[in-house]
Amino acid sequence: MGFLDKFKKQGTELKEKATDLAASQNDKIDAGIDKAADLANKATHGKYDDQIDSAADKAKDGVDDLAEGDKP
Repeated sequence: MGFLDKFKKQGTELKEKATDLAASQNDKIDAGIDKAADLANKATHGKYDDQIDSAADKAKDGVDDLAEGDKP
C-alpha cells in the first residue's frame, strides 16, 4: 500500500469521525459558532455584523450538512 493509499484511508476515517462528532455534538458546535460570532462582533464594534452573521450561518449549515452526511 502506497503513501497516497494510506492517506486516502486515513482521510476517510477522519471524515467518518468528524461526521459522528458533528451529529452527536451539533448543539454544542452551534453554540461555539455563535459565541465566536459574538466575540468577532464585539471586537469590530458591530462594523461587520452582517458579514459575521452570514459567515456564522454558513458555518452552522456546513456542520449540519456534515452531520447528515449530505456533502462529500
